[in-house]
Amino acid sequence: MRATETNGQYSKIDQNTSFKGSLKAKTDIRIDGTVEGDIETSGKVILGKEAQVTGEVSCANAEIEGHFKGKLTVSGILSLKTNSNVEGEVATQKLIVEAGAIFNAHCQMKTAEEGVKKLKETHEKTA
Repeated sequence: MRATETNGQYSKIDQNTSFKGSLKAKTDIRIDGTVEGDIETSGKVILGKEAQVTGEVSCANAEIEGHFKGKLTVSGILSLKTNSNVEGEVATQKLIVEAGAIFNAHCQMKTAEEGVKKLKETHEKTA
């Protein structure tokens, strides 16, 4: 995994961790535990096989192996791995779905410019 801005650093929520609330980062985020709430980063969000995430996520890229339910906004590439499960609303520029992934979502495909604009607007509102 390559971190976005901080020399190989990334934030991680371990498999045995539950988190409820809002999480903001400028680095990549890896989640292997349970999260209920909002996640916002200018980096990549990775949901491991055991991840259970419910809420609103806004990021540059996302790779999902676990379960996500809610609103997902990805300005770049959303990759759904085998055995992933995504439910809710999705907006992304590019979508990659492997065989075996479950994708039960309303999906909007955006251009790169629209995705970057949306991500910048989200960051400006929270700054």
